[in-house]
Amino acid sequence: KEAGRANGFGGGCPGGRSMVVNSEMCCFCFDVLYCHLYGYQPPRSPRFTNDPYPLFVTWKIGRDKRLRGCIGTFSAMNLHSGLREYTLTSALKDSRFPPMTREELPRLFCSVSLLTNFEDVGDYLEWEVGVHGIRIEFINEKGSKRTATYLPEVAKEQGWDHIQTIDSLLRKGGYKAPISSDFRKTIKLTRYNTRFCFNCTIST
Repeated sequence: KEAGRANGFGGGCPGGRSMVVNSEMCCFCFDVLYCHLYGYQPPRSPRFTNDPYPLFVTWKIGRDKRLRGCIGTFSAMNLHSGLREYTLTSALKDSRFPPMTREELPRLFCSVSLLTNFEDVGDYLEWEVGVHGIRIEFINEKGSKRTATYLPEVAKEQGWDHIQTIDSLLRKGGYKAPISSDFRKTIKLTRYNTRFCFNCTIST
């Protein structure tokens, strides 16, 4: 869901600073979810930067690391509040999955993606699999504008080429009609990069 679901910020880092992503962010997400599921007070503010970034929080589960939830926002949010919000949104409100439970905590993996280097491109094929995330905007059969996005790792993990990725995104965005080459050319595509951290499963 966009602010959105995804399956990474326009114009670079705030003030031109380099982007710092570290495992503390993933640990913080685990703390937020753990406290919520057990009814504890939310964890105190973390020590990492509170600069504003667009962000996504992704949850996977089990040895095969199946997707369990992924939601984020393309609007820059202060990291402390943004990660609190999207930790719970991705864990509990991703419409593709039931809300997470306490029993799942030991099998969960968390990753945080901060988004950077947004570029509007003129050709829907003008991006690199495994390097760029993509966000598409299109007009559906009813004349409504729709959007959908995949983070950079999705196409690579699925073994998709450019066309397969675009077509999957169109379906994800709710487009149900046959997909033609001419229709693909009407898509507005934005590519972006992410800074990514991944944390192992929570300690039991």
